[in-house]
Amino acid sequence: MPLYESVFIARQDISSAQAEALADSFAEIVANSGGTVSKKEYWGLRNLTYRIKKNRKGHYALLNIDAPPAAIAEMERNMRLHDDILRYLTVRVEELSDEPSPVLRSRDERGGRGGRGRRDYGDRPRREEGDGGPAEPASGRAAQNTEEGDDA
Repeated sequence: MPLYESVFIARQDISSAQAEALADSFAEIVANSGGTVSKKEYWGLRNLTYRIKKNRKGHYALLNIDAPPAAIAEMERNMRLHDDILRYLTVRVEELSDEPSPVLRSRDERGGRGGRGRRDYGDRPRREEGDGGPAEPASGRAAQNTEEGDDA
């Protein structure tokens, strides 16, 4: 049977448990049509590049599928009809990987729940704790006078 990878984006309003339940229901549709789902990955709530149906975020999920084309057609038909699905994409592949997807690997490398972690600002001086003013003097003629001294 052909191998497929299918990714879908669900609305931001639903919970992560509901998004995972959607993945389970689509896997069940594939199983009832004579196929198997070898891997299900929930990628979490992620920002969208642009708004889709007034949503700025979406729950992403990946399914690795080994099924006949009729099963994929039925799954996609159900995705089209479901109100919580914003977008989906199913691609035929030569082989399925048992390893975590690049999305999950990058999240693990960053450490944890997808936060950006500690940023490195290079050689930029840090502000001291009691320092409430700006890190550098204001621009313009007044800044030049304070650096050169008040000779004028």
